[in-house]
Amino acid sequence: MIWGGVVIGLVILLLAGDALVKGAVNLSLRIGIPALIVSLTVVAFGTSAPELLISIKAAMENVPGIALGNVVGSNTANVLLVLGIPALLAVMHTSECDTRKSYVIMLASSVLFIALAFRGVFDWTAGIVLLVVLAVILGDAMREALAHRRAGKDADDEEEPEGADPDMPWWKIILYLALGLVGLPLGADLLVDSAVEIATIFGVSDTVIGLTLVALGTSLPELATTVMAALRRQADVALGNVIGSNMFNLLAIIGVASLIAPIPVDPEFLRFDLWVMLGASLLIFPLVFLARDLTRIWGVVLSALYLGYIALVIM
Repeated sequence: MIWGGVVIGLVILLLAGDALVKGAVNLSLRIGIPALIVSLTVVAFGTSAPELLISIKAAMENVPGIALGNVVGSNTANVLLVLGIPALLAVMHTSECDTRKSYVIMLASSVLFIALAFRGVFDWTAGIVLLVVLAVILGDAMREALAHRRAGKDADDEEEPEGADPDMPWWKIILYLALGLVGLPLGADLLVDSAVEIATIFGVSDTVIGLTLVALGTSLPELATTVMAALRRQADVALGNVIGSNMFNLLAIIGVASLIAPIPVDPEFLRFDLWVMLGASLLIFPLVFLARDLTRIWGVVLSALYLGYIALVIM
């Protein structure tokens, strides 16, 4: 029943997060917010909602290992597993992608996150710092996108944001919002409670559960997106998805959660897990700056490293 609670909690979170994105996107477009702004803000926050609710719930219930482990473990899994498994299925021509600026911002966010972690706690001060940095990044992205549009490069073919449906009726928008707002806290409650019980039964810390079970579960949407991008030969989507998700995890999720409740940092994070997260991010440097493709050899190496990391965490 406990493992069933984890599975059901994850399913509810994923479905509720998807419903919230669809409802929020279409509500925003209906009330006149431009699609560009919706894509940069509403969609980004909406797709991170499951991780956010888990971290808030865990922090409030005094299991900070799950809150922090969810983010650190997800970022490690995003690079090693979410890029590794799709690379086993198809070669991704990442040499053709220009993600250098986003990648540098992600690395800088990681370094800032680690520096704040050495304070021993993510409190409201750290939360404000992370959210201010996020606001600056989003503002810069919006400025670049608007300049790009003014240059006439995409005025006629601007893509609809994820979940957009111009013909969606109001009752359906309200239903999606309700399902998302009710389902997210319900799924987070079920997943966190079940994870704490599993940690107690198996005699492991909540940090281990956060870094493994919870992190892996909340990385499933990114994995699904990246697998589909690999099969469609959309390397830019695959790499951009991972870089954007990692940046948002560090700045938005812990930034907001630490304003709700302080999140103490387990010393083990400072000794090992944060450096693994940073090391995993540095591993993809050749893909971004040296014009290397993500081949099957990369897939084997990245996947093997993730399995090794999980084995070390559990031991």
